[in-house]
Amino acid sequence: MTAALRKGDQRHRIELTVNGRRRMGEATPRTLLSDFLRHELGCFGVHVGCEHGVCGACTIIRDGYAQRSCTQYAIQAEGAEIRTVESLSDGADLNPLQAAFRRHHALQCGFCTPGILMSATEFLERNPAPTEREVRDMLSGHICRCTDYHGMVQAILEAAGKRTEEKGS
Repeated sequence: MTAALRKGDQRHRIELTVNGRRRMGEATPRTLLSDFLRHELGCFGVHVGCEHGVCGACTIIRDGYAQRSCTQYAIQAEGAEIRTVESLSDGADLNPLQAAFRRHHALQCGFCTPGILMSATEFLERNPAPTEREVRDMLSGHICRCTDYHGMVQAILEAAGKRTEEKGS
């Protein structure tokens, strides 16, 4: 084994904020952020589907922007602020977007749902009153093999409407 290979296997300490808590773990330089979050930090809501950034199952919110966690290395996230699907609920109750997904049957097997919820969360923070077309455009970055997208669109529009009503009252 060459020295370069051994160096590539070295584990490095990574410190970042995940769901509001300062967290630390170790990863090799080639460990994907998605694998680091799941296996090192126990954020099992981060799913890995395609490992090419195409399906969107691994989507997280990093420093305020929805991003694929399978297309970046864990070491690149040093100091970042990350939100995963685990941040959406307080543990007892679903947040309004999650509840709307349940009401509209916007999931089937649920594998892709965490990534879609994180994209929708960031999308609604940026665009609190989207049109159906804008929601469909946002969802075009995700692949769900089980169900159609109609329920997801209705759920996101309902969550946006409720959020607007709450701010107006």
